[in-house]
Amino acid sequence: MRLLRRALSGVLLLAALVVAVGLYFVAYPNLPEYEAPRALRYLDQWSEADRQTYYYTPQGTQVKGLEYDWFRALELPFSRDRFATPDYLARFGFLVDPAQKATALNPGNLPVGFARHEDDETGRAYLDVTCAACHTGELRYQGHAVRIDGGAAMHSLASTVPTLRGGSFGQALGMSMAFTYYDPLKFRRFAREVLGERYEQDHKQLRNNFKQVLDRLLGTAYNDWHRGLYPTEEGFGRTDAFGRIANSAFGDAIDPANYRVANAPVSYPHLWDIWKFDWVQWNGSAMQPMARNIGEALGVGATLQLLQEDGQPIAEAERYASGVRIRDLHRLETTLMHLAPPHWPEDVLGKVDIEQASLGRALYRENCAHCHDANPKPVEKRFAPERDPEWRMKVIPTSFVGTDPTSADNIASHRFNLTRLGWAQDELDSLDVRLYGKSSGPLDLSKVSSAKGLAYITAYVEDRAYRDAGISEAERAEFDGYGLPIGVQELRGYKARPLDGIWATPPFLHNGSVPTLFQLLSPVAERQKDFWVGSREYDPQHVGIRTERFDGGFLLDTAITGNSNRGHEFRAGCRGSGVIGRALAPHERWALVEYLKVLGDPRFEPRLEELPTRPHNPGPSCP
Repeated sequence: MRLLRRALSGVLLLAALVVAVGLYFVAYPNLPEYEAPRALRYLDQWSEADRQTYYYTPQGTQVKGLEYDWFRALELPFSRDRFATPDYLARFGFLVDPAQKATALNPGNLPVGFARHEDDETGRAYLDVTCAACHTGELRYQGHAVRIDGGAAMHSLASTVPTLRGGSFGQALGMSMAFTYYDPLKFRRFAREVLGERYEQDHKQLRNNFKQVLDRLLGTAYNDWHRGLYPTEEGFGRTDAFGRIANSAFGDAIDPANYRVANAPVSYPHLWDIWKFDWVQWNGSAMQPMARNIGEALGVGATLQLLQEDGQPIAEAERYASGVRIRDLHRLETTLMHLAPPHWPEDVLGKVDIEQASLGRALYRENCAHCHDANPKPVEKRFAPERDPEWRMKVIPTSFVGTDPTSADNIASHRFNLTRLGWAQDELDSLDVRLYGKSSGPLDLSKVSSAKGLAYITAYVEDRAYRDAGISEAERAEFDGYGLPIGVQELRGYKARPLDGIWATPPFLHNGSVPTLFQLLSPVAERQKDFWVGSREYDPQHVGIRTERFDGGFLLDTAITGNSNRGHEFRAGCRGSGVIGRALAPHERWALVEYLKVLGDPRFEPRLEELPTRPHNPGPSCP
């Protein structure tokens, strides 16, 4: 009996040790060390006032109800150091300036995209993660940093599922909150910091409110983990945006039966010139700027009530209360219209070879321009006649371009049951939603696609937000963006956008599966099958990110579903099925890479020599 008790005690001790070790590694995720740059260079993409407006204007999002002052007061799990210090948050990939200080727009001295908004009814101030957090980039070279406003983020914001040694911001935040709640000394320090003189009368209520937010964070992590919703790890700089928005809007808010596996992470697209595009999103599925921005805000955490407390439908006149800040979204959209593409900084990244770039321009016109050149529409062909210019965006079928189809296929194929919302067809017909492509007749609410479902939800949210904000009918066209409807199209393809400033947006393809432009112009067999991401160290020769292993990095394996680096290939043979152009000799690839540093740059384009350009050859098509 004594032997049995000893054995049982040993097993329990071992189990406790395993739990303790696991808890330590979950609480202290494997993150890259942050080293401040010797200098941070801002490019002349817009004014400093526009930059600060973009960085810190709130959208109405919440991190499960986390209040701004709570976030500032949190401590690390096994330390009294603050969680929200710029140097620590920079380890997750969020952007800070070593010289930054607290301002009226950024009172907590937080990274780019961490804003503050006050709830109009309660007066509570919430942490508001904005579009700038995901659509601002930075590159490092020889100790210098170059800020890319409107560029692609390289952070680990999205993941909700805790992993040992993982680098997720959500995981680390949840652990800091858990340690704060369950450690009496930590919570006392936290409460005194948050409440000040109101500590004695309010600390119990604060504890209750704090626990509600903690439970939401942990509940989301458990839900996503035990349902296996996100099997393809996103790592740094990627998220399955459509999948997460759909799971939030259709699964969390309506019916758990609507959860779908989201296994198609995509990079954060760059934002300069998007106001000119006739269709946006990687798959060209959305049209109206306001609807696009509302969808983004809902995906990041703006509150949304789609059903009554008892689970019954909400009456048409009351649909749908949300937290989106419609005037601030409009301010952000109009500010982004001032954003110019980034221009190659020779003083940081090196001189441009004008001779090589001249050859590259001729090769670009032959091999790339037919898909990627801006294509202004005549006035009579525009969706918005007043938008000048309006660029036609080609959406290239995945069957031709050959890049990983998972994202486009999921958006086109996944279906959701929205019958609980109680929509009637005549009500939907009155909304400002326009479906493009093959007519599908009346909407079957038992199997609605994500694009259509989100379009109608967004239309209701938009209408309600306009009413609540006192936006008149006369103002709506301006706020919508040129009076555009909420257009939807569902194509199994990806948008071929203009390439001005493309040098500043690695890694490449929609899923970030190719680290450099040189590899993107090379046959698939010459591309890296796996590489490390999370560092912003730049390779100005190949034009892309450095890919060596480093502490705290994420290994992107292109063999995993959603991560394929195939397609968009230049090689000999039949066109289609991933082959889009003729084989490029190494010297041609180098010349193209050199030109893509300066494409559209008014400082360089006039200096390039006009070389003969061969006409585009679509090449042989094989059955």
